[in-house]
Amino acid sequence: MVKLMVFNKPYQVLSQFTDSSERITLQNFISTKGIYPAGRLDYDSEGLMLLTDNGKLQSLISHPKHKLRKKYWAQVEGIADESHCNQLLEGVQLKDGMAKAISCKPINPPQVWSRNPPIRVRVNVPDSWIELELDEGRNRQVRRMTAAAGLPTLRLIRAQIGNLSLQQLQPGDHKTITGQSVNAVLSKLRPSKIH
Repeated sequence: MVKLMVFNKPYQVLSQFTDSSERITLQNFISTKGIYPAGRLDYDSEGLMLLTDNGKLQSLISHPKHKLRKKYWAQVEGIADESHCNQLLEGVQLKDGMAKAISCKPINPPQVWSRNPPIRVRVNVPDSWIELELDEGRNRQVRRMTAAAGLPTLRLIRAQIGNLSLQQLQPGDHKTITGQSVNAVLSKLRPSKIH
């Protein structure tokens, strides 16, 4: 029976189960055996991660060829406006090539948990939030893209992968989906069932 876990990764947690430097890992939150991350989320980013015990499903979620959409909320330094979003939609040049957002818009601060520790607040430097959607996941891509558009990221939360969202999970919480529910949840993501 296929298992799929929806996990809200806290800030400064590695998206793996072990670490030689004794940093906090997934093992501190998840005791389920035989389940593995389907993709990664940076140490200093927060939000949605998916884990599964099925290799085909893991590949579907994480392999770049599947172009699975991922939605992010980024708190950025500066006031984001449509011109910044247009730049991100048209594409910005990164060291590893051009990168484009699929969608981008300035948003009001999302109703989310407080980060511990909180971001550094500078009285004379305003900040704002944008929502971005990407269909690739290069290393630190969102942070590099917003910086290239003149909006350094202060806080980054992944809110959605495909049609799966955080589902009101608090940092460190997870929910496991099994059996036929996995096929129902993922029906929009792939052409054939995962066995």
